[in-house]
Amino acid sequence: MRKNYFNRELSWIDFNERVLNEGLRVDMPPLERFRFLSIVSSNFDEFFMVRIAPLKAALRAERQAEHTPEKKADVSGMKYETILAACGEKTRSILKRQYDCLLNEIFPTLAANGLELLRPNSYSVDDTAFLETMFKREIAPTLTPLRLDNRPLIGNKWLYAAFLLEPAHKPDETAAPCVSAPFNTPADDASADCLSPRISVIKIPSSFDRIIWLPTNKTGWSPERESADTPEKNERKRFALLEDLILCFAHHLYPGFQIKGRILFQINRDADFSVDERRDEDFIEALNEALENREMSSPVRMVYTPGNETVKEKIADFLGFETHDLYEIPGPLQVSDLLGLVKMAGFDALKEQSWKIYRHPAFIADRQKEASSYAGFPDAVWDIIKAGDVLLHLPYQSFDPVVEFFQAAANDPQTLAIKTTLYRTSGNSPVLHALEQAALNGKQVTAVVELKARFDEERNISWAQRLEKVGVIVVYGLSNLKVHAKASVVMRKENGRIERYIHLSTGNYNDKTAKLYEDLSLFTVNEEIAFDIGILFNMLTGYSIIQSMRRLSIAPVDLKHRFLSLIERETSRSSEKYPGKIIAKMNALADSDIIQALYRASHAGVTVKLNVRGVCLLVPGVKGVSENISVISVIDHYLEHSRIFYFANGGAEEIFLSSADWMSRNLERRVELMFPILQEDVKEEIFSILETYFKDNTHARSLNQDGSWTQISAGSGETFRAQTELLEKARCAASKPFVTREAFIVRRSPPDV
Repeated sequence: MRKNYFNRELSWIDFNERVLNEGLRVDMPPLERFRFLSIVSSNFDEFFMVRIAPLKAALRAERQAEHTPEKKADVSGMKYETILAACGEKTRSILKRQYDCLLNEIFPTLAANGLELLRPNSYSVDDTAFLETMFKREIAPTLTPLRLDNRPLIGNKWLYAAFLLEPAHKPDETAAPCVSAPFNTPADDASADCLSPRISVIKIPSSFDRIIWLPTNKTGWSPERESADTPEKNERKRFALLEDLILCFAHHLYPGFQIKGRILFQINRDADFSVDERRDEDFIEALNEALENREMSSPVRMVYTPGNETVKEKIADFLGFETHDLYEIPGPLQVSDLLGLVKMAGFDALKEQSWKIYRHPAFIADRQKEASSYAGFPDAVWDIIKAGDVLLHLPYQSFDPVVEFFQAAANDPQTLAIKTTLYRTSGNSPVLHALEQAALNGKQVTAVVELKARFDEERNISWAQRLEKVGVIVVYGLSNLKVHAKASVVMRKENGRIERYIHLSTGNYNDKTAKLYEDLSLFTVNEEIAFDIGILFNMLTGYSIIQSMRRLSIAPVDLKHRFLSLIERETSRSSEKYPGKIIAKMNALADSDIIQALYRASHAGVTVKLNVRGVCLLVPGVKGVSENISVISVIDHYLEHSRIFYFANGGAEEIFLSSADWMSRNLERRVELMFPILQEDVKEEIFSILETYFKDNTHARSLNQDGSWTQISAGSGETFRAQTELLEKARCAASKPFVTREAFIVRRSPPDV
């Protein structure tokens, strides 16, 4: 039987390889290439913490079983042990290519253009004197050398230096206790300590920037200088790394000992933990306990620099690693910490030119020019939305109207209540500040805050507690379900009745990622959608039986069934004369039921075009199974994040946006939302966006039947880059006068409640 599914973990690594390939492009500026290469490292950290950790746990359980059961396999048919081995092999291959590029192309190119990383073997006499003085005066007093035999906690994702120590002088065998034993060694253990390898670790402090700027040649150097001058624009800039200083000058921290070996290392621990959902009354405390356990959970991987085998082996043995858990790279580690280089002033030639973000034409205050200080007109916001549905395409179009939507509601005397879902927010979120202000102004504000958003738990706890203090009604998600839907409603008193203004999105209410992630969001006053949103919030915040909805589909209630029904409808209606068509864009495709439905559609002659950014388990192009299915992936300047679903429906075309990918976790174990696009001009706009991606021949790759990906080329034709085309569309839209539309007419009204 032919394999009809790819393995999920290997598919994810293939996605990270596509990110790597962007960094390997020689046609991009070096700092843009560096940005992609740094993303590879941070992606792998999360991959090992979230995906490899449970696989290793499952394999351990399998091996520890009293009876030897049949080895379990995933949907692709691969056994756990085989998956882990294949993941290790592919990861090592990618890391090698990544660091070959960093060390042999990126850093030399930056140095040739005036931005030079100095490693210890290239320090001059003056550099060494300056850096050693800085180390002794500023860095050394903050460091805490720890003995490995005291079993220190090695934290998740922290950077450490480790040293092998020997006494500076051989101990006198007649002396007792051992004169060279560490200060805190008990006398009874002194003799044994003299014979055992002494390993010490030092945590690289996060209170210092890892980039240490050196004095410029122009200003010179003197031992009295405490720090390097800030180089002026276009001057040559040289920098060293904090961890290199610690490796070089750590002998000042170990008087009486010689350093015989050293390495840098970091570990990844299991982050696939769960919180005790039964502890409703102290759920925040339970979640905090789970977060603390993340720092002490099972180690999964160790990344280290070459240096000394004894040190590496002792650290690995202490942490319980096997050889296949160890990944040697030439450094620097955690290159994502060095992304500040991308923002350096004076090196524009080394960067990709910043992409302008345009305001949606409906929200431009001055029709002749954009006003960056536009604060919104409270009445105008409502008038704009009431005149017709408005689609925002982030980050080509600004996130500001979303912020202004909340700010206007907070200060509007006619606003009675605001309800919203919050999954990931920024540290200084203007949306959350607006919610605070609304509560202080006497509005009824309800926020469904998902505390279990992985790696954002602490920030969400902080914001939730802050919102509660000003009177916001905070609901901490649902037991055993993550609330991943993105929805908000503002209720205003207008002409003696309540008018509901809705915002729905494929992405989070995060003003920072809204400048980096591609997403779509919709403003509407459609009464049927508003009615359904009311049902959604009642389900999230109180007790409510499952109610049927007119326009929306909600996971885990009916969203998966709805998707399957839409695919089946397309399959049943497809004919030789009128073949069906499905076009979809998402981040991941992994649900086996959805994949089987797509295979049936393909077999019935339905054309299926998929744009999948990351994981894809579907195998395209298999005769008799999926010959009518094609899959592309676009990796470019912005992170693709929107989910769009198009169904030809025999000519009565339908388009939906959703917060959910086609993954079992989204469709069965999360609260997700899918909403239809009902207004024709907005529907046409989204279909145009969807089609644009399938024309890309510069940053798109197509998935092959064997699991490999092929770069789509323009050949002898014209090049077409989807993201720059979408940027141009946003520019053109912002430059044209906005034509006010007639008020949206609702065909059916919801029943009286």
